[in-house]
Amino acid sequence: MSEELLKLAVRMQLVLVAPRRRDERGDVPGWVMVTVMTAGLVVLIWGLAKDQLGQMLEDALGSVKG
Repeated sequence: MSEELLKLAVRMQLVLVAPRRRDERGDVPGWVMVTVMTAGLVVLIWGLAKDQLGQMLEDALGSVKG
């Protein structure tokens, strides 16, 4: 009987310690939230600094042209 208990204890230890299989899909709601928040920040920043960002882009392109 003690040998069976030892085997059971070893199996339970392996189940508790063994790495769990991870879901391959990842954290979909988390990525959706990050994407939506990033898009919101881009819209907010663009709305606040449209003129300055446009001027920076024109300056950068002008300096590349020569």
